[in-house]
Amino acid sequence: MSAIKITLKKVSPKHLFMGSALLVNGGNYLYNLLLGRLLGPEAFADAALLVTLLLVLSFVGMTFQLATTKFAVLFSDETWVVFKDTMYRYALVFGVFTGILVLTFSKNLQELFNTQNHYMFMIFAVAIPLYFVMSVNRGRFQGRHDFGKLAATYQTEMWSRLLLTFALLLLMPFEPGILIAAGIALSFVFGLFPSDFKGVQVFSKSKLAAVDLRQVWIFIGLTAGYELTQIIINNSDILLVKHYFNDKDAGLYSSLALIGRVVYFVAWMFVMLLMPTVIQKQKDGEPTAPVLFKYVFFIGGLSTFIVFVCFLLPNLIITLMFGDAYLSIAHLLWKYALATSLFAVSNIFAYYFLSLNQYSPVILSGLLGFSQVALIMLYHDNLETVVHMQIIAMVILLVAQLLFFIIKNSSSKMDMVVNNTL
Repeated sequence: MSAIKITLKKVSPKHLFMGSALLVNGGNYLYNLLLGRLLGPEAFADAALLVTLLLVLSFVGMTFQLATTKFAVLFSDETWVVFKDTMYRYALVFGVFTGILVLTFSKNLQELFNTQNHYMFMIFAVAIPLYFVMSVNRGRFQGRHDFGKLAATYQTEMWSRLLLTFALLLLMPFEPGILIAAGIALSFVFGLFPSDFKGVQVFSKSKLAAVDLRQVWIFIGLTAGYELTQIIINNSDILLVKHYFNDKDAGLYSSLALIGRVVYFVAWMFVMLLMPTVIQKQKDGEPTAPVLFKYVFFIGGLSTFIVFVCFLLPNLIITLMFGDAYLSIAHLLWKYALATSLFAVSNIFAYYFLSLNQYSPVILSGLLGFSQVALIMLYHDNLETVVHMQIIAMVILLVAQLLFFIIKNSSSKMDMVVNNTL
């Protein structure tokens, strides 16, 4: 027992969070794989659409989470208390507004994405405000480096979604889309724990000072812009395939995307650690580039390994994860993994720049995100062409991010030389 306690003491909160994040990603993959096997390609298309909408919601939620993270580091005392109440208020109001929009246009969404019913969108809509409140909770934990509680919120959300969704599918006689939406909605309730709402006054009359509020809104606006590009780049392909192709092809492509995106979800784990570290180092006047290099090295090495394995063993991977019904898509697995790997590495650069209040890469990512959509809309003769268009867009994005870093770093060194000379 004493040996276990000593071992636990040696495990840092960051390492605990990394281990937890790997478990969460594994659980989410298990969730998708079991859905794919249970439902088959055609029915899985609707399930994958809901999972994609969940990803879209998570990117929007990241705006609230990252803003809370940043100012949890920068603000303190009464300013922090007022800011915290303000973020909960923004999250709740925006969540209710978004939920009403989805409810209102649920039938239009059914027609747009060729789903079997619109009730799954209605169920999803009701739970949206909870997700944004949960995102503010996570931002508080992340900014304060309370990685134990941060990890716990992801665990409660993931396990409840996994267990409740399959309990509903096995026990309830309704269409799968409705039951999956219900499972996702219930998981948001569990994702609110652990949390500490003591002292939180959502509709407090206290306001931030004008200079602080301006700083907050600038960061929220630019982060929202970048998260929008994330939504476009990371999810537009699935939504466009669901629109342009039949249910079987859309289901096959969704399975491909879920396997190929393993790199991105692991990269997300490093982003959670990257941002508060970079912000703190900048605040303390310490160099931040070594942090970037460390995480780029990790993600680059992992990406190379995953692409290589997907190239060598595509049939085995598809069969093990989804079954023989999905084998026709196996030859595209390594190509999709390559596209996602390029995006994951460029994403590390983008969040690094965002942490340092350098926003040009955000605009750049937005332009290239829309170019990916345009390329797929123009060239979608088959699924392979769709993947090729993504590779082209992601190569351009990564090269552009690298060039920006080199130019910015070179100009900073030149400024230092000039200042030292003077």
